[in-house]
Amino acid sequence: MENFVFSINVTIPIFLVMALGWALKQMGMLNDNFVTVANKFNFQVTLPVLLFRDISSVDIRAVFDLQYVLFCALASSACFWVIWGGAKLFLKDGSMRGAFVQASFRSSAAVMGLAFIQNIYGQSTMGPLMIVGAVPLYNIYSVIVLTFEGRQSQNADKKEKIKEACINILKNPIIISIFLGLAVSLCRIQFPLLVDKTISNVSQMATPLALITLGAGFEGRKALAKLRPTLAASMIKLAVQPLAFLPIAIALGFDGEKLIGILIMLASPTTPSCYIMAKNMGNDGTLTASIVVATTLLASFTLTGWIFLLKTLGSI
Repeated sequence: MENFVFSINVTIPIFLVMALGWALKQMGMLNDNFVTVANKFNFQVTLPVLLFRDISSVDIRAVFDLQYVLFCALASSACFWVIWGGAKLFLKDGSMRGAFVQASFRSSAAVMGLAFIQNIYGQSTMGPLMIVGAVPLYNIYSVIVLTFEGRQSQNADKKEKIKEACINILKNPIIISIFLGLAVSLCRIQFPLLVDKTISNVSQMATPLALITLGAGFEGRKALAKLRPTLAASMIKLAVQPLAFLPIAIALGFDGEKLIGILIMLASPTTPSCYIMAKNMGNDGTLTASIVVATTLLASFTLTGWIFLLKTLGSI
């Protein structure tokens, strides 16, 4: 029961902030222009600053574990390519494919993951390592699939798609911020208090603004028409991925905070930044928002189950 209450306290407030955004839109306080501008602001400013702060504030040299980082990277890669291959085979509506793949494999590692680990263990050291191993690949793979499956790329030739994907990766602000954060951490650069507080203030806007925007942009009736892919993506995100990779992680000797980091990477809700990227890159924002909402609501139950199982096995 304690684990259930804990998981509810982590996930339901996130869901309620999204619900607040939806309610404000229905009341006329927010409009479509707000959603468009806020999505762009989140994508280019607040989310990159949040990731930069999370990574640059940790001494990567002191906590670096190559096996752990490689496992996170390889597991994320396997999930992406298998899901994309499956979507090519089974998802006939090509306009949904990019959104489905991104939302199925990509977790809320930065927005939700660090908070979850800190709630259990206090100061998080393995969380940033998991971010280093997984989040750059999340963004690179997302750019690739959203570029190749996006509406604007449907009729483009293969060379043009590859060129466009490379350009999108190189100028992706989230990817740039991760590598800048790594450089600052490795060089042990200390910012003046004035700069540090400014970075902190901007980064604190990322999560609530992303959730409000996602809720305001959620289109309930259209989402209901896409219920089957939403449920399929939610099952992959919350159950299939952890079922496939947690036994491997345990067999490799990962436990405690490391295993919780892997669990968050595999089984936490789909990150709100999926919606922002899907909208910005001409993919299905309605399906993405639907999957984010569904996985956030269901995760309070599924994460509780996974934590209970791992505790029962003595792994955490």
